[in-house]
Parts: sequence; C-alpha cells; structure tokens
Amino acid sequence: MILRNLSQNCARRFPKKTDPMSVVASAGVDARWMRLALVLGRRGAGRVWSNPAVGCVIVNGQHVVGRGWTQPGGRPHAETYALAQAGAAARGATAYVTLEPCAHTAKTPPCATALIEAGVSRVVVALQDPDPRVSGRGLAMLQEADIKVRSGLLEAEARADHLGFLTRITHSRPMVTLKLAMSIDGRIALGNGQSKWITGPQARRAVHAMRASHDAVMIGAGTARADAPSLTVRDMGVDHQPIRVVVSSALDLPQDGPLFVTCPAPPVWLICGAKAPKSMQAAWRDAGAQVMQAKTDQVEVAAALKMLGEAGLTRVFCEGGGQLAASLLGAGLVDRLMVFTAGLALGSDGVPGLGALGLDDLQLATRFKLHNQRRIGDDVLAEWRRP
Repeated sequence: MILRNLSQNCARRFPKKTDPMSVVASAGVDARWMRLALVLGRRGAGRVWSNPAVGCVIVNGQHVVGRGWTQPGGRPHAETYALAQAGAAARGATAYVTLEPCAHTAKTPPCATALIEAGVSRVVVALQDPDPRVSGRGLAMLQEADIKVRSGLLEAEARADHLGFLTRITHSRPMVTLKLAMSIDGRIALGNGQSKWITGPQARRAVHAMRASHDAVMIGAGTARADAPSLTVRDMGVDHQPIRVVVSSALDLPQDGPLFVTCPAPPVWLICGAKAPKSMQAAWRDAGAQVMQAKTDQVEVAAALKMLGEAGLTRVFCEGGGQLAASLLGAGLVDRLMVFTAGLALGSDGVPGLGALGLDDLQLATRFKLHNQRRIGDDVLAEWRRP
C-alpha cells in the first residue's frame, strides 16, 4: 500500500515518460550507497581534525569501483582517496559523498575539481558544508561542469555524524559529549572517595571505544588529582590516541602522575587561568605539554571550548568531574550525554555525579531527548542528545 501510494505521488510529479517505480527504485539505491558512505566516514572520527570525517562511494553501473574516507590527519580527503581507487572506472560513475565536496585550494586542490576531472556524471551529497569557503560553491562547480547533482539525501544522519565539524564552523567550539558513570541513585563514588569500579568491565571497554572516536578527552583538575587518570585508549587495538585536556584554573596538578610522566605522548593540553603560577606553566611546558591561558582568573568553560575550537578540535569527550560537568551543562554546552547506570546504590553520603547547577526553575534546565538505550554487561547505557 505504501509503495503504491508513493508510486502514485511520483506519477503526479514526473512526466509521463518517466516510470514512477524506477524513480522509487533509484531513490532506494541512492540511499543504500549513501549509508555505505556514512559508515566509511565514521572510520575517520577522532583522527582527522580539524577536517570533517567524510565518506565517499563511487558506483559505476551496479558496482562499487571506489571507496574512501578522510585519512588520518585530514589528508587525503575521502573523494580523492575513492577516485584514486576507482581510476578510469570513475568516468560516467555516480559519487556518493556525505558532505559537500570542498571548493577551495588548501593543502590539496578542491575535491569538486577532482570529481570533475575524473569524469563522474552524477554526484549525490548528504549535507551542504556551512564553511564559508565551500558553502554551495562545491555543488555549483559540479553543476557548471554539467554534472547532475542531488543534495540532502540522508541529511539528518549526516548532520549527526558531522556534528563536531558543524559546531566548530558555526559556533567556534567542538561538539561536547559528556560521559557519566553512576549508581542508580546518581553517585560516582563513596563518601570516602572510593570509585573503582562502579560500572563493569564491558562498560569501561565501551568508554575506551568512545575515547577513540573523539579528538580529545577532557577532565577537570579535581578528577586529575583524585583519580590520577592516564586518559588513554587501551586494549582496543587502535594506533592513535586522543589529545588529553585538563581544565585547571590554578594549574595545581600532580607532577608525578600519568599525565605528567607520559607527556607529550599522547599530547597533553592544559587550560589554566590568568593567574596560574608561571613556574607551574613552565614545568608542564618543559615536560612537553601545551598550556593555554584564559583571560580570566577562573577558566570559563565557554572560553575553554572556544580555545579548543580555535586549535582545530571538533569532538571532545568529557569525563568529569562533577563540577566541570555541571559547568558545561549549566552553560548549555553539552551536545550529547552518555550515561552509564550501574545496579547499585551508594546513598546520600556518596559523591553526586554532578556539582551544583543553581537552578530555581525547571524551565531553565536543558532537556535532552533519548536517542538510544541498551544493556552493556550488567549496566545500562542511555544516549541522550540535545534537540
């Protein structure tokens, strides 16, 4: 019934010589290849900043002749990678790209030019690029070369995948994913500070996978002092590590912990206040850390994220502590919430998962939408997204 109604709608929209069912079939084929391009693009998440993690599939007839995704470090781009694989088979083919092909010359020529020179006959794009250097120009270049262009296919899915890049371009900050691992009564530690482990091994492994898909892992000074974390991706078989970011106004961080000892591999970035001791800044710089100094004595989270955005980061994974998490939520800077809930209660004397938000009206609280919920081992993971 649904297919027949769609066929009837297509018949009203297209000339009589166009077979409505062929249009329906074509749309289904396009979506199939675009989904593959989206899957490929996700391989670059956490590895390509400041570039977007784009996927590209080149199809000639019914055969995939080229597949590509943005390579580590941002080069080569997905289209270039896929075209190199396709070779001469790209001529007359259709290219499926998750983000509008670039139209400006940077370290490499424009991808729109590469597609034109390869002789593709059609380009299907999921999402238009808001970057002023590209926005609409890539599509215009293709159309001027008499290449058929379709834009907006699976746009919502592509927007979700490219959220970090889009947020950096439009809001000058990276996307923020906030991870919380709590008891059923919202506690992250006992009153005496003991917190290992609230969640089980499967949940902790999932956190490592999340770290790997982000450009950086961020914590506050309290967590750095209390937990002495390394913030690395372990036991996942990955060959890259995220930037390790610590927000500390006074830069009062231990210099005998994993972050200091292992710096600068992986890199450590510190964001401190205007009055952070020069001696502490020098010690961390000498160890190989990058120190960013805010203009205010107390680091404001919005300013911290702007600095990270200016440095090129697109996806930041925040693991606390409670005060940093509350500051991000209170400022409306959390885009995604990943909440692990363990099946135990710690009581009111336990440490709450969030610091004070100072709310006196429910209407002021950011209300997230539940995107997904699943069981991981003996724990539950709920993914929430800001509308």
